[in-house]
Amino acid sequence: MITDIVAERALDLAAKDQLPAYIYDLGELRAHVTAIRDALSLPGAPETFYAAKANPEAQILQTVAPYVDGIEVASGGELEHVRGVLPEARLAFGGPGKTDQELSRALELDVERIHVESPYELSRLAKLARTAGREVEVMLRVNLVGDRSGVALAMSGPFGMDPDLIEACREILAASPWVRLRGIHAHLASGLDAAAMLRQASEILEWARPWLDKAGVSNPEINLGGGMSVEYSDPSDRFDWTAYGRGMAALAKPGETLRIEPGRAVSVYAGWYITQVLDVKCAHGQWYAVLRGGTMHIRTPVTKQHNQPFVVLPAEGDGPSVNGELVTLVGQLCTPKDVFAREAPVERISVGDVVAFSMAGAYSWNISHHDFLMHPKPTFHYLNPEGSA
Repeated sequence: MITDIVAERALDLAAKDQLPAYIYDLGELRAHVTAIRDALSLPGAPETFYAAKANPEAQILQTVAPYVDGIEVASGGELEHVRGVLPEARLAFGGPGKTDQELSRALELDVERIHVESPYELSRLAKLARTAGREVEVMLRVNLVGDRSGVALAMSGPFGMDPDLIEACREILAASPWVRLRGIHAHLASGLDAAAMLRQASEILEWARPWLDKAGVSNPEINLGGGMSVEYSDPSDRFDWTAYGRGMAALAKPGETLRIEPGRAVSVYAGWYITQVLDVKCAHGQWYAVLRGGTMHIRTPVTKQHNQPFVVLPAEGDGPSVNGELVTLVGQLCTPKDVFAREAPVERISVGDVVAFSMAGAYSWNISHHDFLMHPKPTFHYLNPEGSA
């Protein structure tokens, strides 16, 4: 459902010829992240680091920051950006393929935890830290095999170390006392509901606890990653944070810190991509609505191969229209892959109508190929900032 304030702003932007546009409802984001925080307030429940990769817009970061324990970054660019927007935030730096420059900058900016992806990365970090005369605290990223069937995305291959390879880190750590092992990081899959996330957490903890105990780590930290489910086919079906919080609190043991790093499940519901119908036509028995913009602005439906949920806001006009048909909504790009939604039921859609795509608050603008065909970029608008009525 679209709120009145978003619909009003969308129609106003259309009247001012400022579409396509992104609208972020910061009030909705604040309410959602508050609910997540409250659900994870039980003793033993995990700390929450927001994964900036989902949406690093400054206004998003500033809205989320008071309700989470820190921010997870996955590149030197994200590190610089987030530190600039949130100078005091606790930061964790993860991701494969970190350069020496990025690792050195993480040391300079006092990143709280660096998630190490390989023995070679650990040895490089140890050398850089020693040269800089700095101590550094690390988490080793493990990649467990397990059963990942049916998940939206399994994190395999370049991500982290398998249980055999991670053993090579012991000797490096022993020779580098200025590098302190704080715990284990494991982000194994995405698109899991609360029950599946809890099963995965149990799997990780069962492996990590004895490994860390053998490594002599006291008061260990175990980062269980993100991957909470988001159902684009049913925006009302949201991840059960309350059940997850209770389950995680029950799994926790005294003396350890559990941590998660959700991204999409935090910010996705706060964003809308707003555009307008340019043409409506039938080709080979299939109806199409051609919209301003395209997947160079919101790549999510292409990457996830789904129909982006949308609402049609009618406008007065005398152009072509269609009633009660299945309509494929496409953009302006010269490729048949430029599809927002395929064969979606609509009561009526007409040239000039405004189309508001919901669930555009994560992995939308920031993962898109903005300059393809050099169409104008969208405008950006933020509703309900802190302190507004």
